[in-house]
Amino acid sequence: MSRLAAGVVLVTARELPLDAQDPMAPGGEDVGMTATAFLSVSLDPPLVLVSLREGSRIDDLLAEQPLWGVSVLAESQRHIAGRFAMKGRISDRLLFEDIPYVRGEASGAPLVGGALATLECRTEQTVTAGDHTLVIGRVLTAELPSADGGPLMYFKGKYRHLG
Repeated sequence: MSRLAAGVVLVTARELPLDAQDPMAPGGEDVGMTATAFLSVSLDPPLVLVSLREGSRIDDLLAEQPLWGVSVLAESQRHIAGRFAMKGRISDRLLFEDIPYVRGEASGAPLVGGALATLECRTEQTVTAGDHTLVIGRVLTAELPSADGGPLMYFKGKYRHLG
């Protein structure tokens, strides 16, 4: 499968507040994960699918939080992909610290500035498949924040760019 080139996305979500009934309760942290197994499932209704490693922080979060975001990374955003793909990494809060992003209006998830496209989704269905969870999401919003540059690709174990 390393011979199959794939686009690179950052899947993000915001943890729910500890006490949703208390407006003064602190909000949860932002969580993110680099993914290459992301695809369009349907145009009507608009559905996408992302494959998450079972038991990962984002997998656990999306089991409770149905709203999430996707940023399709540009070739200039290799550092973001690498940062969120690290194993044994520091807290996600620190990973977002110096990355420009906006908060999605529908999901509250961080959407990376300069991404080629951003989507906000609501989980419609999950399927356990081996050591991964396939999350099918209905697209709530889709934006094209940047038309500059090409897509970040992953091929033969390395980040690449077209051409």
